[in-house]
Amino acid sequence: MSVKVYVQAVGAIGPGASNWPEWRAILRGELAYQQAATVSPTLTVLPSAERRRVGIGVRIALVSGLEALAAAGIDPRTMTTVFSSSGGDGENCHLICEALAGSDRLISPTRFHNSVHNAPSGYWGIASGAMLPSTSLCAYDAGFAVGLLEAAVQCSVEKRPVLLVAYDTPYPEPIHGVRPIADQFAVSMLLTPEATTTSMTAIALDLHRTSLTTMENSALENVRSGIPAARALPLMQSLAQLPVHISAPDIYLEYVNDQSLRVKFGAV
Repeated sequence: MSVKVYVQAVGAIGPGASNWPEWRAILRGELAYQQAATVSPTLTVLPSAERRRVGIGVRIALVSGLEALAAAGIDPRTMTTVFSSSGGDGENCHLICEALAGSDRLISPTRFHNSVHNAPSGYWGIASGAMLPSTSLCAYDAGFAVGLLEAAVQCSVEKRPVLLVAYDTPYPEPIHGVRPIADQFAVSMLLTPEATTTSMTAIALDLHRTSLTTMENSALENVRSGIPAARALPLMQSLAQLPVHISAPDIYLEYVNDQSLRVKFGAV
């Protein structure tokens, strides 16, 4: 059994590219990929008090999500969302652990507030005024694929657009030594239940036990394998290279329980 939806728009930020047009040019081979640390974005949509409180995970998640909706001309207030991450805000987790290991064991209220896994979803509501349902998931290295399937199922069943936002940030040492995440990365995809005049492609999702799709470019493969949210790169590459109405080979994304999520492409 598979679920079919349509990809309407994409937003992305990560090492070497700060938005979807830059990623698209790289993934099409029009621009050589140059490895560089992710540039921390400026987030202007939040009130100044909230801007001072948010960590990098919230910033990259919101920037990529808003990019996708802006490309599609969609009001964020009308959007159901699914946020997915392998572990949330790594730096905030480190700072809380550091405080608990100290002598006074006092935790900043802001740190505690930002420690919940649905913090990006909450800040999204503040920034956009959205009051529709929002889901926050955690699935270790399978975070992107789990989020994609969840968003697609909601989109298909509820018959309304759903925005997927997958993001990850590194942990500082010592956690980095046991859970290395190479850099910051966020990708967002707007899914619709029906085709529109601007749909990029149809995708059908189902589960398999098949080898995962990797990147031919070694530098991009390092990004894909080094950041859980960047497991999206094979799908991003297919979308970047996919002319409207032309199909592409199936791809297989890392899922849970030794399974892979197959993505089949179809004409709009």
